[in-house]
Amino acid sequence: MKQFLSFLQKEFYHIFRDLRTTLIMIVIPIVLVVLFGYAITTEIKNARFVVLDQSRDVTTRHLIDRLDANAYFDFYKQVENFDEIETLFRQNKIKMAVVFPPDFSKNREIKTEIQLLADASDPNESTVLIEYATSIFQSELRRNSDFTSVGIVPVVRLLYNPQMKDAYNFVPGVMGMILILICSLMTSVGIVREKEYGSMEVLLVSPLKSVYIILAKATPYLLISFVNILLILGLSYFLLDVPIVGSLWVVIFLSLVYALVALSLGLLISTIANTQQSAMLICGMALMLPVILLSGMIFPIENMPWILQVLSNLIPARWYIVALRDVMIKGLGIIDILPELTILLLMTFFLILLSVKRFKTRLE
Repeated sequence: MKQFLSFLQKEFYHIFRDLRTTLIMIVIPIVLVVLFGYAITTEIKNARFVVLDQSRDVTTRHLIDRLDANAYFDFYKQVENFDEIETLFRQNKIKMAVVFPPDFSKNREIKTEIQLLADASDPNESTVLIEYATSIFQSELRRNSDFTSVGIVPVVRLLYNPQMKDAYNFVPGVMGMILILICSLMTSVGIVREKEYGSMEVLLVSPLKSVYIILAKATPYLLISFVNILLILGLSYFLLDVPIVGSLWVVIFLSLVYALVALSLGLLISTIANTQQSAMLICGMALMLPVILLSGMIFPIENMPWILQVLSNLIPARWYIVALRDVMIKGLGIIDILPELTILLLMTFFLILLSVKRFKTRLE
């Protein structure tokens, strides 16, 4: 244990004596959080919706069919009450719900309301869906004279993010990208640098076991990632006004599990790359780009070709971002994110085993 602690101390010294490394780990997270707090919008397609039809007449069925026929929406099912709608929202199975009041088509002398419920944890998506649905209803009423006498006033209720702030959507994505950057990139580059300088041979012939060498290399970056998690959460809460509706401890635990996945990826890359440049290239091409493009951070996964949707299941950031949004924005507990948490833990276990095996193979 004394040898392990001494090795750990050496790793911290190597990290903090390099000014560029320190800037990457501390300054870049701050810049990314601020920039992505005001990010771009995207088009939405194939969003699933449910209908609570308390009228069940020809008018409501016609409007449902018109909404389902549009490329932007996919009808999921009819529901019987608001509790079922809430359950489907919490399970991420739907993006919008349409509620028709009783005797919808009979109230022709007064304004009739249609309630639209949207999941505003992704503000861009909910805004676009509400606009699409409202436009479809209004267009259908103007086109068909049978419905022109029915005055419809959509009543919109935005769940989880009533202020429609983009930061609610992008902060979880930025956290996923930053942890990949810190853990994977810095861990792989740090270990490969030992190879280039020739000090890895000294470590391999030392009494310290290979497992302890890997742990000592990984622990500093895990602790730095923990600091970054607290820093990002603090900036999100105080600067961008992004609430933490769920448990803070669940958010931290989930982020640490994801950091372990990213760190394991860095260890695996270090067993493949022989130079720092190749390690950085692998991290950039094999990790950073998939996180940005395939995790759902910016582009909805439902809009992608089926082959990319399948590949997105292999991206750890996809499961982390979904779970983090559920806890931070929707206020769900650890039981509700068990599927995503289990997938991340399995990825961690598999990647660590593979990294240790490849490291031992190199020792032989």
